[in-house]
Amino acid sequence: MTVKTLLAAAAVACAPTLALACPMHETASMSCKDGFKWDEKSSACVEQVTG
Repeated sequence: MTVKTLLAAAAVACAPTLALACPMHETASMSCKDGFKWDEKSSACVEQVTG
């Protein structure tokens, strides 16, 4: 095998580990449909009550 092949194989093998180390995996973007809002306590979209 060539050095390039070995380096490519190592990069592919390490990719999942590096992805887990990324801090962005802990934040998610979520949008609720009209009339609903995100409730952090229940981690779900809930109907927005007005009045």
